[in-house]
Amino acid sequence: MMRKYGLGADNALDAKIVDANGRILDRKAMGEDVFWAIRGGGGGSFGVIVSWKLKLVPVPETVTVFNVPRTLEQGATKILYKWQQVADKLDENLFIRVLIQNYNIPNTTQRTISTTYNALFLGDVNTLQQIMKENFPELGLTKEDCLEMSWLESVMFIAGYPRSVPTAALLAGKPAFLNYFKAKSDFVTTPIPESGLEGIWQRFLQEEYPMMIWNPYGGMMARIAESSIPFPHRNGIIFKIQYVSSWMSPEKEAMDQHVDWIRNLYDYMSGYVTVFPRQAYVNYRDLDIGMNDRNGDNTSVVTACSWGTSYFKDNFNRLVQIKTQFDPNNFFKHEQSIPLLPLRTTQNLEHTKPQRKGGMGKKGK
Repeated sequence: MMRKYGLGADNALDAKIVDANGRILDRKAMGEDVFWAIRGGGGGSFGVIVSWKLKLVPVPETVTVFNVPRTLEQGATKILYKWQQVADKLDENLFIRVLIQNYNIPNTTQRTISTTYNALFLGDVNTLQQIMKENFPELGLTKEDCLEMSWLESVMFIAGYPRSVPTAALLAGKPAFLNYFKAKSDFVTTPIPESGLEGIWQRFLQEEYPMMIWNPYGGMMARIAESSIPFPHRNGIIFKIQYVSSWMSPEKEAMDQHVDWIRNLYDYMSGYVTVFPRQAYVNYRDLDIGMNDRNGDNTSVVTACSWGTSYFKDNFNRLVQIKTQFDPNNFFKHEQSIPLLPLRTTQNLEHTKPQRKGGMGKKGK
């Protein structure tokens, strides 16, 4: 529902955080700067969040969903090119993402590419049909493709659960399956041409279980300022890409093969996505774009900019300032945690140095 209401972080009203001293602080106690920072500033940099208070939003009693697959043989390339031109401009009650995977053609040994349009509409099927007919007729959506259900049931549908699984499964807190995977991300501001899509298809057919998920932006996402919270990917973004390669074997050789593939695809995509910086989504944590040093204590802000500006753009500088004030000893750190300003780090080290009695004199070295 991000195109209608923005992100969960945009709708946060309060939180409780355990700081480096073990205190439990609410929004008033932590201050507005820290509350700003934890709404999208990456986990594990400021403290341990133990609760959120969120603003509820209205949804209709009945919503409409659909899954519509289109293969290359069914014109997938041209349909996907058109989707890029309308996805962020559609009615904000309509969210249509695209799942891109390899597909085995039945009764043959051949593979092709399948693009599945996976959608949630905050309204009834008849209204949805009219919107699609006017804005995206190329998909050929029919009434038979659509299902009306409750919003909670739609959560299960979008997540890919079979209709037979009860909504109580959401309380289990466990993944449906376990595997190894590598993920990366990109943001797109200009539609990828058909020739660029065909290059993706060539690379997909070289991999065993590749996937891309294209999530549309626009709507409310385009109306919220980049500096409102640390998450900066707003106006001008058509969609976000998640790249995934997954495998089952624990062998390092298998891992290297699949990781190399996704890195090569990422390199290929450089001409079609954002630049200066090449933006990335912090929740698809990607150590390829840069890391702090191993213990996290000596990373310079300049070094951390390699990943910090990709995740946060200009908001990274404010995150560094808040981190330096709130966690000056860098208790909460990891490979891509927010670093400290060097001046404050130097001051902290000075405070911990043992004090010597007397001076060294003029000849001291």
